[in-house]
This record gives sequence, C-alpha cells and structure tokens, in this order.
Amino acid sequence: MILESLFGLYRPRFARTVVYMLQATEYRLVPYLKWFWRTSNFSRVMHRKSLVMSKPAKLLLAVFSFGLLVQYVAAIWLFIWAVNNHHLGVPFYAASLLIVAPIIWAHLVVLPLLLGRWLVIGPYYGLQVWRSARVFKLHPGIKIAVAGSYGKTTMKEILLTVLSEGQRVAATPANKNVSISHAQFAKSLKGNEEILIIEYGEGAPGDVQRFSRCTSPTLGIITGLAPAHLDRYKTLQRAGKDIFSLAAYLKNKNLFVNAEAAALKPFIKKSHILYSSKRVGNWKISAIKTSIKGVEFTLKHKKNTYRLKSKLIGRHQVGPLALAAVLAHEAGLNKKQILTGVSKIEPFEHRMQPYQHSGAWIIDDTYNGNIEGMRAGLELLKELPAKRKIYITPGLVDQGKDSKKIHQELGEAIAKAKPDTVVLMKHSVTDSILSGLAKAKYKGESVIEEDPLTFYSNLDHYVAAGDLVLMQNDWPDQYQ
Repeated sequence: MILESLFGLYRPRFARTVVYMLQATEYRLVPYLKWFWRTSNFSRVMHRKSLVMSKPAKLLLAVFSFGLLVQYVAAIWLFIWAVNNHHLGVPFYAASLLIVAPIIWAHLVVLPLLLGRWLVIGPYYGLQVWRSARVFKLHPGIKIAVAGSYGKTTMKEILLTVLSEGQRVAATPANKNVSISHAQFAKSLKGNEEILIIEYGEGAPGDVQRFSRCTSPTLGIITGLAPAHLDRYKTLQRAGKDIFSLAAYLKNKNLFVNAEAAALKPFIKKSHILYSSKRVGNWKISAIKTSIKGVEFTLKHKKNTYRLKSKLIGRHQVGPLALAAVLAHEAGLNKKQILTGVSKIEPFEHRMQPYQHSGAWIIDDTYNGNIEGMRAGLELLKELPAKRKIYITPGLVDQGKDSKKIHQELGEAIAKAKPDTVVLMKHSVTDSILSGLAKAKYKGESVIEEDPLTFYSNLDHYVAAGDLVLMQNDWPDQYQ
C-alpha cells in the first residue's frame, strides 16, 4: 500500500491529478490542501471523473509540468556536478530535491492561481458586478430572487416554464448562481423582459445579502434550509440568517417561504407568504395524486379553480408548482396558459428524474445533497408501489460537526421508507447510516459497496423487471 501510494506521486499523470484536485475544489486553496494531505493513493483520485481541460486547467497544468521538469533537471545536474567534484553531502540534497519535487510543485502551482485571482480576476469580476448592479436597478421588469439551501434550481426552472407562457421572461442559466454569473446574466438582457428570475447560491456568510444589493429583487422565494456548506457557515443558524437577508432587503414583504421546510420556521414572520402542498397564501390545494409518471392536484381560490398536472414526481413538488401557478395568475396569465405551462415541466436531470432500466423504474436523485431532499425522496419511495424497492446512497457531504447525527437520522428515515434492500456506497459516514438503520430496527437487506463506479456501471445486473430504485446523492472525489 505504501509503495502504491509513493508510486502515485511519480506517475506521468500526477500533474493532471493535482490540477483535477484544484478544479474539483473550485480552485479554493484550503479545501485543495486538505484533500491533498489526506490522500494516501493519488492513482485513485480520478477514479470516477476526469479533468475538464478549461483555460485555467491548461495554464496550471503547463505551470506544474514545466516547474516539475525544471526541478528534476536542476536536481540531476546538481547530483552529477557534486559527484564529479567530490562534494559528498551535495548528492544527498540533490536526491532530496528529486524525491520531494512532486510535493513542492503541488503547492507552488497555486501561486499563479492566487496571483491571477488577486491581480486580474478579482478586479475584473468586481468591475463586471459593479456594472451589473446598475443594469438590475434600472431594469423595469419584476425581479424574482430564489434562495435556499436546496430546491432553488428546480423552483427557478418551474417559474421560467410557466411564466414564459404569457410573459417575456429571462432566468439565470443552469445553476449559475454567484455574483459573476449574475453579472454575465445582466449583460445578456435586452431590457424589454417583463420578469427576471435570479437564483442565489449561498457558499459563505454574507453571500445572499451581497446578491440582494446587487440584483435589486422586487419579490423573493426561499425554498428551504438544510445543512450545507457548513465548512464555511459552521452552523445551520448562520446559514439561515444569511438566506433570510433576502427578506431583510425586501423589508419582509413580497416574500414566499416554503412552510414544509422545518428549519425555516424560526425565521418566518407574519408578513411572509407561506407555500406548501396544502396551500399558497389564500389559495387551497386538494385532491393530490402522485405516481411514477407525475403529480396532479387542484388549486383553488374563490372562483378560480385549476386542475394542474405535471410530469414532476413527488408530493414535495406540489408546493413549488402551485406557487408558480399563483404567480402566473397574478401576472395576468390566463387559465389555458397556466395549465399548459405546468404540463410542460419535465423532470430535471439527476433531480428526481425517473427512467426505465432493464424493466425496472429508476429514480435518479443523485444531484440531491441535503437531508430534507432525501427525506422527500424516501417518502415517495414509500408511497409508490413496486415488486421490490431498492435504495442507493453514499450519504451526504458538507454536514459539519453534526454529520454523525444527520446520517443516523438518514438511516432512520430509510428504515421508515421500508425498502427491501439498502445499498450504501462505502465512505466515512456509512457506519452512522447503519447505526440509524439499526436504531429504527430495519429488517431488510443491507449491502455495502466498496466500488461505486463498478456498481453503477453494472446496475442492469442488479435490478429486475418490477423493481423501483431510488438513487440519492453523489459523492465527489474530494470527500472521504
């Protein structure tokens, strides 16, 4: 094992491995160094994914490779010179330079990254964000900000699909949800949009407050709160406080809050408008039907009644769908436009996305990365009929000091869903999930998989016709 680990440092692919580690940690120095120093076998770092050859990656790869080559050449030259000139101690230092070269350049490679960030990227991004703030402030359209620990992108895409049936709508693309993404979005605007939808990511304290000041929202939606990014927020309370700085910017008006997210309750005020699978403000929801093919329900307020049908699956989607319909109604869309918009919404990639495989139904929820989303998926697993139910997960990352407790709760939630088989991808949190399963007296089969990539690649050998499989969360390479 030691020889395998040492060999990994001197493999030709080590340069790509280092740059991949930087890329996977979003070029953040501290997470990269922590990952580097806890890695015992560099040959297995890119076991599941590979380096994306972006411009920064190409630059860092060139810097690392050139620096490593220079140090190797210098060390060999020094060694030869010392032997020829009978300097007995110098060959030892030359050999040491050869041995530690990969480790030295794994650290020195971050210097151009830091210099570029401080001297070029930082000022450039700052200028772009400053310009975008004026664009957003002067834009005449309704600006909807979507914030929360989870459900943001889904909420944004639902709104975009429904509201676009009757309004000119623009939304931030994919999960581009930080300041520079907002600035790039601002540059793409024509100025005649009637509604803008802006997703807010949260990665560190102060982010949402800064996004609010920059994008000047007129209406806000808070989708949920769950342990995430706790390496920087430290506590769930601090994360919630940051997310609700959107409410402070809006002076606690025109703010819709997910009433089904338990962690949001301490932050909710009377002026906030709540949405859930039961109601949206004064609109009532009833007659919910769920299946593997979608969800439908009735939304009613006074004389207005809508029977809405969507291909999104899960009872937890009712609240967001109903909210989009209510906002569309208030924006002036007619009944046909609203019904059509909701019906067009397809499951989003890796977010409760159902598909058939070898006669089995697979629900791909591998984008999910929070305990509340996992609970929602498990509720659906429990609700849907199947010959055999299989649940697959590696667990959650970024859960901070409460990771053990959260994974025990996950184990208990899995047991309550009563799958026939639970497949756990072996990681540092596996024992905590097993502890939760035992505490809830789970009676099904538990399987521990050492090689997730092989398991997923051969899933067709594991499932059969009539099975229902729920796969939740992914485990990035940088986590143990």
